[in-house]
Amino acid sequence: MKTDIFKPAQIGSLELKNRIAMAPMTRARNEDGIPNENNVLYYKQRAGAGLIVTEGTAISATAKGVLYIPGLYTPQQIEGWKKVTNAVHKKGSIIFSQLWHVGRVSHTSNQPNGITPVGPSDIQAKNTSAWGYNENGIEGFVAASKPKALSSSEVKDVVNDFVNAAKNAIAAGFDGVEIHGANGYLVEQFLNPFVNNRTDEYGGSIENRSRFLLEIIDATIKAIGNEKTGIRLTPYGGLGDLPHYDEIEATYQYLAKELKKRNIVYIHLMDQQSKGSHALPDGFIERFRSWYDGVIILAGGMTREKSEQLIDAGTIDIAGFGEPFISNPDLVERLENNWELTPPNRDLHYGLGNHGYIDWKTYKEPATI
Repeated sequence: MKTDIFKPAQIGSLELKNRIAMAPMTRARNEDGIPNENNVLYYKQRAGAGLIVTEGTAISATAKGVLYIPGLYTPQQIEGWKKVTNAVHKKGSIIFSQLWHVGRVSHTSNQPNGITPVGPSDIQAKNTSAWGYNENGIEGFVAASKPKALSSSEVKDVVNDFVNAAKNAIAAGFDGVEIHGANGYLVEQFLNPFVNNRTDEYGGSIENRSRFLLEIIDATIKAIGNEKTGIRLTPYGGLGDLPHYDEIEATYQYLAKELKKRNIVYIHLMDQQSKGSHALPDGFIERFRSWYDGVIILAGGMTREKSEQLIDAGTIDIAGFGEPFISNPDLVERLENNWELTPPNRDLHYGLGNHGYIDWKTYKEPATI
């Protein structure tokens, strides 16, 4: 029987109004890091999605690698997000916060008082940019700074930062959180042996390199519950100067097994080919499904046809769409009716201002962009 991706679906204790998720996308619209009425409108416009995962949200002042991103570590930020979650809930959608620490993909200008960014090791990311200020104070892409290796105790401090942000997310009305374990940021940096050369309990074997990720998951589950805890992963990704390594498949098989034990609400996989990086190898999604029988979301180059095929086959449960949601706030309705999509304008993806943020039109409105 063919699955109707536009009908309700159950994930954990949550009922989604459809099987379409809005994937997390950095939009950099918050000069002071506090969500405002423009963020409220942006997410409300896109609440046709059964599940919304917010843009990456900083877990601390030192977690950032992009100017103008919102956070979840101050009371003011919690209050700002409350308005977003309330608006989305009124439209019948579920919303998770993506909790983000960029690790070494940062620049001293992104850090409080210009301190050095951190990573699992002191290995600098090559050909990798942050969004900060250059030596002349001009805003733009800047080469990622050489990081400082976190001490063993500092790793525990970052775990606590994730937990505090997760608690703040629930206080702000989110239905759950998605740990950002993808796209070359801190959690994935620990997984990669070319970036993680540690000799303590967080380095060396697959189990040790996975320890940071699983400690975050365990501590988050303890704080807010497994049914409110998800994670995003990018197996075979290359963003952030992460070289491929021999144990990729074994690493993600191990993670699938461990995350299955913890019964988290979902694993959100992304195929980075849509971001100009490596594609997931043929058959990987099917193999991952054989290792993990919980809810799987897949994002990256998705279409209605691909979504239906993978969901019908039982390979995934939810289809994630990123960039198409930017220029098509009514994306779900467009997919359902096979209406033409408005192409995105990547020049408008980031930065302050409302143009290219909240002024995209629905299919039934005249286009102005």
